[in-house]
Amino acid sequence: MTDKRKYADRREELIKAVAKRRRKVKTLAIEYKGGKCQVCGYNKYQGALDLHHIAGKKEFGIGDKGYTRSWEKVKAELDKCILVCANCHRELEAGITQLPKVILGCKTR
Repeated sequence: MTDKRKYADRREELIKAVAKRRRKVKTLAIEYKGGKCQVCGYNKYQGALDLHHIAGKKEFGIGDKGYTRSWEKVKAELDKCILVCANCHRELEAGITQLPKVILGCKTR
């Protein structure tokens, strides 16, 4: 008997697989960037940690929905970012908080 499943039959399964992969990539990205906010040290919940671009042109958002990329491409993009908590990220974007010079002066990891 041949398998006659179609994409529509597997849609939910594929959506779950992509979401699982994205969670795994975020976990790996957080570990790669040191596991805590590089401004205040927050490290309780990975959902509250963001990646903030500080160097180079942003090629893609690490968490863009629906896309999967090789870990090597993700790491190349991570090397342009710092890991910050949601609060520090919002303050950085608003210009309320400034990055320490030690972060700006080196490739952080």
